[in-house]
Amino acid sequence: MTRRRILVDLKPALDGYAGVPQETRLLFAGLRCLSDKFHVEGLLQHGGGPLVCEIDDVDSHFAPAERILRHSRSVISFYGAGKRDLLAQVIREIGKLTQLFRLRWQARTPRPVTLGLFDERLFADFIWSRFFSKTLAAEKKSLVTSANYRILRPARRLMYEVGMSAFPLCGKSRFLAVDTSGYDFLLAQMPFPGRVASGTQLVVRYHDAVPILMPHTISDKGFHQASHFYPLRDNVASGACFVCVSEATRQDLLTLFPEAEPRTAVIHNMVSPDYFVEATERAYALRILRTRWHRDEASPAAASFKPGKALIDAPYLLMVSTLEPRKNHQLLVAAWERLKFTDLPELRLVIVGAPGWDSKPILKSFQPWLDQGDLVHLSNVPSDELRVLYQHAAATICPSVAEGFDYSGVEAMCCGGLVIASDIAVHQEIFQSAAAYFDPYSSEQAAQKIRYLLGKEGAGEANEKRAAAARVAARFSRESLLPQWEAFFDQHVNKSAPNT
Repeated sequence: MTRRRILVDLKPALDGYAGVPQETRLLFAGLRCLSDKFHVEGLLQHGGGPLVCEIDDVDSHFAPAERILRHSRSVISFYGAGKRDLLAQVIREIGKLTQLFRLRWQARTPRPVTLGLFDERLFADFIWSRFFSKTLAAEKKSLVTSANYRILRPARRLMYEVGMSAFPLCGKSRFLAVDTSGYDFLLAQMPFPGRVASGTQLVVRYHDAVPILMPHTISDKGFHQASHFYPLRDNVASGACFVCVSEATRQDLLTLFPEAEPRTAVIHNMVSPDYFVEATERAYALRILRTRWHRDEASPAAASFKPGKALIDAPYLLMVSTLEPRKNHQLLVAAWERLKFTDLPELRLVIVGAPGWDSKPILKSFQPWLDQGDLVHLSNVPSDELRVLYQHAAATICPSVAEGFDYSGVEAMCCGGLVIASDIAVHQEIFQSAAAYFDPYSSEQAAQKIRYLLGKEGAGEANEKRAAAARVAARFSRESLLPQWEAFFDQHVNKSAPNT
């Protein structure tokens, strides 16, 4: 049987720890486990800068040392050009404008952007540390570093700009064609700003429609919205398939483009096997709170804060998320304050997550409590330590007003924790009966729900939620989801040209 060739877009793996970057790493490693059916390769691209790749052909006639040097230059290009003087910066900007002009013209021709080759055999440490180590366990290193990799030279942002704007008097814009010939599928982790070869089926892993439906909650609002909508519209028009991370996300997609319905499916996100129930001492969680606190150079009070003995016997609520508006940190703080000022004065709040866009009001709401040591803000917490925090939390709170999936609630369930979440469609779909719910716009209702489940009256219900957690969380394991991916590719293989 001929193995189908799948090229997986790994650009999001450069962007951080959780969310889309985490799903990108887990899914790539999972698909690599299906090597008897699929030949899975990685597509490397940078978000903001062009990549150097001087080898297009496996049979290119370079001496061994020259070939290695050229691959080494590709590695360096992922890290930018370093510090530059003013003249060098001006030259760089002129170069970007020249490249944009050239690629806009190329987009109007049949000539595709070619993919460069990258020899991973001598650069396994780079592949591992730059793309995969933030999520995968060390024993998966050989699985992902033994894959073949291709390089897409233009920056992702530049490809967006090419497709979102046109030359005056030349008609509407076009996205660049990418030479994916030889691949049966290109699996992109978001709307893809390019067109694939005729023999390749584009598969878009669709996470959420937040940039369009809730644009007030995103960063760089104008560009972010446009760079989501226009590639998405083009992907729909060009016949892409969409694998949504939840049914709630699929419904949002169909609200925008109902004509895409026959080409949509739902396969939930894969949760890391690093989250499970284990026996650890509470003292371990307290050591983590003392060592992983977020150091903010701009805030002297926060920078000098160190969690002290006050945390030793105190229960704590846990929230794990990047600090940005739709995650609803301020409502959680308001609900927690209600509890502290009434019948749960010893309850602490632990926030895990780096500051994101529009995070200043969130950080401001933290500040008085940071100074007192009642709120602890952590960042750069590895999964083995986050597992301990989930286990010992009185409850993990997921208060978002919008989500495509929501990793933290499922991770907490895997660790045997109690989950209390905002009553939004995706939480009901993902968490089911293993979570308790509150109105995401009512701090009073959130406080009431937390008070009830942490008290004697709600102990029975809290135990029922914990008991249901293992069953619900099992739906998101690799073992549960890989057969769904296998079936999806089998179902859609006839939509792509046979591999020759």
